[in-house]
Amino acid sequence: MVDYSTSVLSLVPALLAIIMAITTRKVIPSLGVGIIAGVLLLHSFNPLESIQYLWSNVIALFWADGAINEWNVLLIAFLLLLGILSSIIQTSGGARAFGEWAASNVKTARGARLVSFGLGILIFIDDYFNSLAVGNVSRPLTDRKNVSRAKLAYIIDSTAAPVCVISPLSSWGAYIIAIIAGILAKYSIDSYSSFSAFIQIIPMNFYAVFALMLTAYVAFTGLAIGPMRTHELRALQGELYDVSKGAPMGMSEDIKEHDGGKVRDLIVPIIVLIIATVSAMLYTGGQALAADGQSFSLLGAFESTDVTRSLVAGAVISLIVAFLLLVGRKIPAVDYGHAAWAGIRAMWPAVLILLFAWTIIAVIGDMRTGDYLASFVTDTIAASYLPLILFAIAGLMAFSTGTSWGTFGLMLPIGADLIMAVDPELLLPTLAAVLAGAVFGDHCSPISDTTILSSTGAGSHHIDHVLTQLPYALIAAGVSAVGYLVLGITSSMWIGFFAAFATFVVALIVAQVISKRGQVPAEMRAEREA
Repeated sequence: MVDYSTSVLSLVPALLAIIMAITTRKVIPSLGVGIIAGVLLLHSFNPLESIQYLWSNVIALFWADGAINEWNVLLIAFLLLLGILSSIIQTSGGARAFGEWAASNVKTARGARLVSFGLGILIFIDDYFNSLAVGNVSRPLTDRKNVSRAKLAYIIDSTAAPVCVISPLSSWGAYIIAIIAGILAKYSIDSYSSFSAFIQIIPMNFYAVFALMLTAYVAFTGLAIGPMRTHELRALQGELYDVSKGAPMGMSEDIKEHDGGKVRDLIVPIIVLIIATVSAMLYTGGQALAADGQSFSLLGAFESTDVTRSLVAGAVISLIVAFLLLVGRKIPAVDYGHAAWAGIRAMWPAVLILLFAWTIIAVIGDMRTGDYLASFVTDTIAASYLPLILFAIAGLMAFSTGTSWGTFGLMLPIGADLIMAVDPELLLPTLAAVLAGAVFGDHCSPISDTTILSSTGAGSHHIDHVLTQLPYALIAAGVSAVGYLVLGITSSMWIGFFAAFATFVVALIVAQVISKRGQVPAEMRAEREA
C-alpha cells in the first residue's frame, strides 16, 4: 500500500465522503464513493489489489483474527434488538399511553425538551446506550409537544458524548483514564494518579462543559438557529420530519398499536434495560479484573467492561420483560411477528450506515490521515498556543475519521510528548484540549457512529441532524477556542474558563438576536409552550 502519512491526499476519502453526504444528503452512496477513492489511492489504482483489499476489509467487519468480530457483530445485534423492543412497545400501546400521560403531566414543549435533556445527563454510562435509550423514551413525549426530531437528535447527541467524556464511571472515562495512566507512567509522574488527573481535567474540557450548558439553554428556551428553525416550524405545523424523504431511521410507522396499553409497558422495559446493562457492565468488568488477578473496584470494572456484550445482555433481558408485561393481553401472535420484523427493518438503514462508516474508518486508518494531521504540530510552536492548536487538530481529525476514541488514542500521547518537551505545567490543559477537540469533531462528522445512533434514537434523518447540530457545535467550539487560547497564555485554568464563559454569554445574546429574524412565529411558539 502507498504511504500517505505525509501527503494531503490522505484527506481525500474522508473529505469526499463528507462533502458528498452534505451536498447530496445520501449517506450510503457518499460513504461508498469515499471508500472506493481511498482503496484506489492506497493501491495506485490497481483494480485487482483494490478489490482484494476491499473484500478483506468487509470480511473483517464480521470475522477478524480467526474469530468473530464481537464488537461489530454484537453492536449490530443490539441495534436490531432495540428496534424489536421499540416495535413491541409500540404494538403494546405503551408508547401511546406514555404520550397520553405526558400530555397531561408535561404541559409544554419546554418541559418535553428538559425531560430529554435530563435523561441525557442521567444516562452517562455509555454514549451508544445513551443515544438509543434516551431517544426511545423521549420521542413519544417530544412528538406530542411538536418538538422536531432534529431538535431531539441535537439534545441527545449533545448530552451523550459530552457527559460521557467527563464522567469517570463511563466506558469513555475508563478508556481515557487508562490512556492517561500510560502517559503518567511514561514520564514518571507520581504527584497525582490517573483518576485524579481525569477529575482535574473535567473543568478544563471546555467543549464538553459549554456544549452541555448550551444544550440546557436550548432545551429551556427553544433557541432555534440555522437550519433548525425550518425543522421547528415544520414541527409546529405537525411535520416532525421531512416527509418527502420517507420515514427516518429507527422508526416503525406502520405498526398496529393495540388498545389497553399502559405507561408501564414503555417505562418498565427501559428501566430494566438500564439496570440490566449497567449490571452486565459491572459483571463483565469484574470478570476481566478477576482473570487478571485484580480485586474488584467500580472504576476498574468500568475500565475493563465488555460494552457490547453488556448492551446485548441488557437488551435481551429488557425484551423478555416487555413480552412478560403483555402476558394475558389478547394480542395475536402474528402481530408480534410483524412488530419484530418492522423493528429490524426500521433499524436496517442505521446498520448499513454503520457498516459503511466502519469500512471508511478502516480505509482512512490505512491512509494514515491521523498521522498527516498530527504532523502539523511541531516542537517549534510556542507552548502557550499548543492547547488551542491541539484542540483544532483533534477536532479536524475526529471530523475526518469519524472516531473520537481513535483520536484520543493517537492525539493524547502526541499532545503529551509535545507539551512535556516545552512546558510540563500545561500537561493537563493540553490533554483536556485534545479530549474537547475530539468530541467537537465527532459531533460535526456525518460518518461518526455516535452521530448516526443519535439520529436513529431520535428518529431523525441523519443529514438533517448533522446540519442542524452544526451551528450549535460551532458556537461551543468557538467559546472553547477562546478559553484554550487564554488558558495557554495565562497558564490559569480559571482565567481561561471565565474568558470562555464571557464569550459564551456574548454568543448566546448574538444567537438569540439572530434567531428572532425569521424565527418561528410568536403566536405558534406561544401555543406550543402553553
